[in-house]
Amino acid sequence: MTEAKIPLAGVLGHPIAHSKSPRLHKYWLRRHGLPGDYVPMDVHEQNLETVLRALPKAGFVGVNVTIPHKVAALELADQVSDRATLIGAANTLSFGADGRIHADNTDGYGFLENIRHAAPSWSPAAGPAAVLGAGGAARAVIASLLDAQVPRILLTNRTRPKAEALRAEFGARVQVVDWVQAGNMLEEATTVVNTTSLGMVGAGEFRIPLDGLQPGAVVSDLVYTPLRTRLLETAEAAGCIAVDGLGMLLHQAVPAFERFFGVRPEVDDELRRVIQP
Repeated sequence: MTEAKIPLAGVLGHPIAHSKSPRLHKYWLRRHGLPGDYVPMDVHEQNLETVLRALPKAGFVGVNVTIPHKVAALELADQVSDRATLIGAANTLSFGADGRIHADNTDGYGFLENIRHAAPSWSPAAGPAAVLGAGGAARAVIASLLDAQVPRILLTNRTRPKAEALRAEFGARVQVVDWVQAGNMLEEATTVVNTTSLGMVGAGEFRIPLDGLQPGAVVSDLVYTPLRTRLLETAEAAGCIAVDGLGMLLHQAVPAFERFFGVRPEVDDELRRVIQP
């Protein structure tokens, strides 16, 4: 009689000690009484392919990948989902029985689920969305907003060429706004998303003028350290619905956990208490 294998999963990054993913997945494993484990792995870029090819042989069913490996993981994969291709990066890899690597990206899913959970009345079709930043997180946010049928995205970035590159890739529904005009674009936005590191502990201050925030707008900050950023505090004071970044981290992990361990977990208040920084 063959003994059933205990599924293993983990997260790869460099550095990785800060990652909340192990605590998150281990909590779900305990809550559902499932066998398995989820471990953090600090992997240098030059070792990424070697490690990924070896993990299935060591009993791993899949891994999450974080900075700086999301683009490289996509390029190393044998199969790539449509949404990972659109975003241009992967955050979830699953391994087939033959060791083949399937790449997916659940960041956009996590972003939208977080918005819908925190603001059930949110309607993507209600008006334009304002997106600050043009990095990897912005790609996932823009792709998901367009898929949700937001009519127009006002995009701004400190270096305009990066924003122009995203406009060229995602099409005419994306309109680039100069960084110095970022505050003005908030006046017509019903959804506002900060994908930059501004306001995060150890990063620059969030200095964009927020007078243009409209009451009732949904304002999401992907930063979750601190959980209550200046943007969110100002948004609440202006009568907006503030959505913190921790929920996106939690929701993007749901499809990965289901893929790795066969059970679809829930994001609830107890989970937030366990994971909250």
